[in-house]
Amino acid sequence: MFDSLQDKMEVAFKNLRGEAKLTEINIAQSIKEIRRALVSADVNYKIAKEFTDKVKDKALGKDNILKSVKPGELMVKIVMDEMTELMGGQVAGINIKGNPGIVLVAGLQGSGKTTFSGKLALYLKDKKSKKPLLVACDVYRPAAIEQISVLGEQIGVAVYKEIENKNPVEIAKNAIKFAKANSHDVVIVDTAGRLAIDEVMMAEIRNIKSGIEPTETLFVVDSMTGQDAVNTALSFNDVIDYDGVVLTKLDGDTRGGAALSVKYTVGKPIKFVSTGEKMNTLDVFYPERMAQRILGMGDIVSFVERAQDQFSEEEAKRLEKKIKKNKFDFNDFLAQVNQIKKMGDLKSLMGMIPGMGKAIKDVDINDGAFAKVESIIYSMTPEERLKPEVLNMSRKRRIALGCGHNIHEINMFVKQFEQMRKMMLQMSKGKGMENMMQQLQRGGK
Repeated sequence: MFDSLQDKMEVAFKNLRGEAKLTEINIAQSIKEIRRALVSADVNYKIAKEFTDKVKDKALGKDNILKSVKPGELMVKIVMDEMTELMGGQVAGINIKGNPGIVLVAGLQGSGKTTFSGKLALYLKDKKSKKPLLVACDVYRPAAIEQISVLGEQIGVAVYKEIENKNPVEIAKNAIKFAKANSHDVVIVDTAGRLAIDEVMMAEIRNIKSGIEPTETLFVVDSMTGQDAVNTALSFNDVIDYDGVVLTKLDGDTRGGAALSVKYTVGKPIKFVSTGEKMNTLDVFYPERMAQRILGMGDIVSFVERAQDQFSEEEAKRLEKKIKKNKFDFNDFLAQVNQIKKMGDLKSLMGMIPGMGKAIKDVDINDGAFAKVESIIYSMTPEERLKPEVLNMSRKRRIALGCGHNIHEINMFVKQFEQMRKMMLQMSKGKGMENMMQQLQRGGK
């Protein structure tokens, strides 16, 4: 995500390395590179120029104020602050108050509206303890009703649909009556998209909004379309005056133009960002965190929040006891792998860790990364999973035949598991750092 923009921003800041202080000359050089980086990321030139002018003014005003801060670090801080403001400054909430709260979802075809609707339903169900109802109001796209029905079943959320009715306004109104009768406190209306903006499309979405009077109207934007997405967002806002924007497909080849420009251009906040197809990969949009990720600084707060959602305090205490007794087994390991997979796309997750984004840019990391170890563990007997120490050569040969990997791979995995278990035991006793230092002094032998 934003790889090209990150690289170009790094070039802009590199000009300040070795400099004693910020000067008009080195500031001008960096500003030029920053403006180029923004324009290449499909940010409108007017926005890019206004942004860099603000950065320049602040940088020139920082002369001799923070002597302990290096010029490059100071420029990064100024750019991050301005970028945060450009994207909205503060986090914007979603209004789901009402009986029920009604969320209207709009956007072009292919922007990810239906998938987002499912993700939002899961988010409200799990994070806000709501009882959402998904409404299938896309009466044109083939299999649209089936898609939202499958998503609803997958996340355990009810779906309202009328197969024969082709009037989306009537369907939406009937869904709200159904929600009130069945104690659903939030209704999420998934509407039809088009390949391009047209009068029929605009009239329909306008009629739906006026017919159901939603508490929240969200416009879904495919972030991979850059400035085109911003222009479309502006056109839609002129018609339905929505409350906020959702950026989807942030795990794709995203240049960054939409994320950086939409708030400035439309005047409406970005409320959510979505990555991948998994239903749990929806995040509230935090402008400061996004600015940090764009500048290659990671987003450790979001990473920790994702982890906290998957790892309970009770489970952590249970594992701690097992680790201290050196009883951590393959069942525990497999459970942790499954929890990590639930956190979302692995490469996206690693990109949240400071310094990791650039390191893994060209590395192919996907959910299949754990497939080998899972197949090995699933080929073990219950006793072997519970007691790793019983694995002799005969058992390993049988496991190798069962999972389709050779005996060398089985030995390597078991050896790595034992090393990990030993390190976890040492860390639990407070000896981890001491032993790691000894390992380094011995050259890792």
